[in-house]
Amino acid sequence: MAAGTTSRVSAAHGGHPALSRLVAVDPETFAGEHWSRRPLVTTAADLPGGLTGLFDEDAVDELVSRRGLRAPFLRVARDGRTLGDREFTQGGGVGATVTDQVSDDKLLRLFGDGSTIVLQGLHRTWGPLIDFTQQLAEDLGHPVQANAYVTPSQSTGFSDHYDVHDVFVLQVAGEKRWRVRAPVHPAPLRDEPWTDHRAAVEEAARAEPELELTLRPGDVLYLPRGWIHSATALGGVSTHLTLGVHVWTRRHLADELVGLALASASRDERVRASLDITPSGFDRDSLAADIDIVRESLIRGLGSVDAGAVVDALEARVRVAQRPAPIRPLAQVAAADTLTPATGLRLRAHVDARLIPDPQGSVTLRSRLGDRPVAPHDVGTFVALVGGGVLRADMVRMELARQLLREGFLVLADPT
Repeated sequence: MAAGTTSRVSAAHGGHPALSRLVAVDPETFAGEHWSRRPLVTTAADLPGGLTGLFDEDAVDELVSRRGLRAPFLRVARDGRTLGDREFTQGGGVGATVTDQVSDDKLLRLFGDGSTIVLQGLHRTWGPLIDFTQQLAEDLGHPVQANAYVTPSQSTGFSDHYDVHDVFVLQVAGEKRWRVRAPVHPAPLRDEPWTDHRAAVEEAARAEPELELTLRPGDVLYLPRGWIHSATALGGVSTHLTLGVHVWTRRHLADELVGLALASASRDERVRASLDITPSGFDRDSLAADIDIVRESLIRGLGSVDAGAVVDALEARVRVAQRPAPIRPLAQVAAADTLTPATGLRLRAHVDARLIPDPQGSVTLRSRLGDRPVAPHDVGTFVALVGGGVLRADMVRMELARQLLREGFLVLADPT
């Protein structure tokens, strides 16, 4: 944590409520033995009620028939090929000037003919998964997305491949046979898709799988990024959720470190100097001295970068990678307008708030909603709120409470 950070909402206050619904081992065992290392299979019997209420096949029908989804939120695959958007979309009709709205009629025909339906971005479109993925992201400290795969009987939606993010596979309905093989390119980065190693993946897929299993409703499979896998529906329609964990890596630290070193080097007047006029173009000999100057400046910059500055830069990326908990604008305004001194208030969930003091003595509230100065007489109030406390509106100060409700920092506390 960067120097000066005094308080932050942490999953440690409430355990790991989302992770505990996905794995039966304790969080320390999962972190030490499986996270980014080895697959883990957890059966429904070991997770009583683990997936209840998150997603089901009625949710699939609801989303594709009544929610007006557009192409980015849905794709269709057949025999390892992703279909073009026009094969499953159409115009929105009168009053909806969109051309790529999902067509339930086209999906009916495609699914009946054996195509797999993929619902993407469910962490933005389906309420229970919005809440669950946000909590899982807080449990893990890494961003989480959710997709659903609906596969007809005996069909394979996608051929053997690996993902560039860790995944939790949650079997929702039906059964699916999975084949899992060790990585050919361990720990791939986000810009290193499996197609960059297609030949090696295809060769690995011809060997015996390291893990072969059937997932049944309520079962969960964890796969670290890079592990090769494919799946086939058995005996009927199979629906599973994939929770993709877009892990932060040391490469992200390297990006921030280099960026800060580059900023430092750019303050060197010699680095900012123009290169010589070169009518015949650049060559290695003519630029060698210039390269040495820049290299030396970058090395000095790397050596002078404070670790806290790297953490601050990475956490700025972390804040924009996730959203705060959903908020209802009309209800918020009404709450602010009808606020009473006895009304209970708390910090909005997943707003990622912390208090940052500076050497001059002022304090800033930093969160996913931006930075906000904190008056000296309000610091104690914000310490309590950031720490997870519930305060009456008159303890926050009525004027400030109304303002923070309208800004989306505070929400009404659960009356229970």
